[in-house]
Amino acid sequence: MWESATSSQSQFDRSVDRQRADAAADSQMVKRAVVRAQQGDHEGLHFLYTRYAPDVLRYVRSFVRDHHEAEDITQNVFIKLMSVIGKYEAREVPFTAWILRVARNAALDHMRARRATPCEDIRVQDDESGRLSHERGQDLRQALETLPGEQREVLILRHIVGLSPVEIADVLGKTESSVHGLHHRGRLSLKTALQDLGAAPVVAHPGLS
Repeated sequence: MWESATSSQSQFDRSVDRQRADAAADSQMVKRAVVRAQQGDHEGLHFLYTRYAPDVLRYVRSFVRDHHEAEDITQNVFIKLMSVIGKYEAREVPFTAWILRVARNAALDHMRARRATPCEDIRVQDDESGRLSHERGQDLRQALETLPGEQREVLILRHIVGLSPVEIADVLGKTESSVHGLHHRGRLSLKTALQDLGAAPVVAHPGLS
């Protein structure tokens, strides 16, 4: 029994080490790609597009209801990247936070031009069946729309985009403690809003827990 526990701990440790190694390798590849892109290298830009386009699209979709519009904005972000990446300085903010800040500004500019209202379109997983529920998705979207803008954005960045509190702070230009406060208040507000709508408990992807 002791040997089994030791073996399980060793497997866990190896898994953590692999994850850390993968994250470090990815970080180094991103740094090299950024430097190359800043020098006008198209392969560097292509790497950044392949690496970050899905994240940017998910983030933009939290502002823009229409998927095709979100795709257009995402494309425009990376077109713009060619002319603005020279302004990026690694010592100031991680590249992930920087590119999402560019995406945020692009999405807000688009919404102002269209005089649109942000609307989150979040897929929700049913606890019992494991199937996506359109009705629950509608309930969650409605509930999110009632939240103050900053609380809503923190929840989206944390649970839909998957950023850490530190990364969210970089994107929004806030302190980490402020992000934690917004996250806590946002979760309470979201729970109340869902109860007011008469919605059953839901689990977002990844979970709002």
